[in-house]
Amino acid sequence: MSIQRELETLIKEDVLIEIEEYIKELKTMIESNNDTIDANEELKQMEEMKKDFEDILTDLVHGDIKDEEAKELLDEIIEMRKEED
Repeated sequence: MSIQRELETLIKEDVLIEIEEYIKELKTMIESNNDTIDANEELKQMEEMKKDFEDILTDLVHGDIKDEEAKELLDEIIEMRKEED
């Protein structure tokens, strides 16, 4: 599997799903009047992060991300996910 394909799969099958689930949780929390400035700010940041990952997918589909950049992005995502655990 090419590094671009591996990155695409990770984003589609893991990262975006996790982000979307977290966005739903934040929206539920905000809607239930447990909203705080922090929750609203976190929601904004997560929506921006989701857009960034969708942009990366678009670039991958169009072949705009080369091996080296794909490897760097993949490594960053893996590291970020390790830090969350």
